[in-house]
Amino acid sequence: MNELSHLRFSPNESASAVPAVAARKVAYAFDAGAARKQVLQDIDFVLERGEFVILTGPSGAGKTTLMTLIGALRALQSGSIRVLGTELAGLRAARQREIRRRIGFIFQDHNLFEALTAFQTLSLAMELAGTRPGRDEARRRSAALLSKLGMESLLDSKPRQMSTGQKQRVAIARALINEPPIVIADEPTAALDADSTGLVMRLLKGLVELTGASVLMVTHDSRIFSAANRILTMVDGRISAAR
Repeated sequence: MNELSHLRFSPNESASAVPAVAARKVAYAFDAGAARKQVLQDIDFVLERGEFVILTGPSGAGKTTLMTLIGALRALQSGSIRVLGTELAGLRAARQREIRRRIGFIFQDHNLFEALTAFQTLSLAMELAGTRPGRDEARRRSAALLSKLGMESLLDSKPRQMSTGQKQRVAIARALINEPPIVIADEPTAALDADSTGLVMRLLKGLVELTGASVLMVTHDSRIFSAANRILTMVDGRISAAR
């Protein structure tokens, strides 16, 4: 039985011919004048529906900057990025928020609220996304997802009762609980041991297979390269190689 078969994932728009992400001639720089630092240069990139792409390369290559632009967390300076068919260049703040609600973000730091239990964290994520299931349904969905991550016993635990790896798994569950059509992950397995990494990768692969979701992941973790459809390497702000 598929590892995600007890979770309720919706098909969203995975069958659409429109790419999940299409970037064209993207450039980005920090600061100005003599302090100007060019971080991205002439980036062309497409993430297809149902595709799992890993982005790797040395620190400072521009990987995280590119992901924050794709996730509408940072305003475009030059070029075009279309996410689920919507152009981000010049997009109003309200529409940017709508785009962000359709993306599951996983960061290297878990960024959990210390006062909230795992269930409360996931319930809040559902509420912020506008799904607002009843409490019983929210608890069922939260328990099912945490179970797939080996975290069922910590449903009512707060971050101070968890290890660093357990906190990161709650953060991953938070990103996936609303069944996003796109997942953007920045070094999501950096704090995880081999067993936990395996659980997370099976969950992400299952999400892709069941719903046609698209995953873009920055990682240096060679243990998970085999999960990707493509591996892109960034160097000095450019995508320099693909395999």
